[in-house]
Amino acid sequence: MIYETEMKHLDRCIELATLALETGNPPFGSVLVDEKGAVRFEDHNHTVAGDNTRHPEFELARWSAANLTPDERAAATVYTSGEHCPMCAAAHGWVGLGRIVYASSSKQLMTWMDEMHVPAPPVAPLSIHEVVPGLPVEGPFPVLAEAVRELHRRFHRA
Repeated sequence: MIYETEMKHLDRCIELATLALETGNPPFGSVLVDEKGAVRFEDHNHTVAGDNTRHPEFELARWSAANLTPDERAAATVYTSGEHCPMCAAAHGWVGLGRIVYASSSKQLMTWMDEMHVPAPPVAPLSIHEVVPGLPVEGPFPVLAEAVRELHRRFHRA
């Protein structure tokens, strides 16, 4: 079940993913929320210049490591438009961030990419739990999946 607060943060992730798309980047956006519900950091994909590590989830992990205590990181929630890739899931785990809530899954993305005849990415689309076992994760949320799918359609048509 998705709650109003979570929907607000996931909607913001989709807005950030739209901003990424509008700047020529793959459509991914993420928001870091502390245990009190305050947004601490947000970002979108910045890979268009050629650095494919510039995912928003990875940037949130870096920012968290530099700006939050270990306890604050563990109590935080990362909201994101798409399930973390293995690189981002590993960064999340290494810095000790807490729960992840994502709008669409890696499995959904791979299905959409296959339907659009887009080549698979160079990294296996492992689930977050395969990379960081035991991490609290919620998603995907079907009510948001079509919006995310449409962003990917627009990106791959461009």
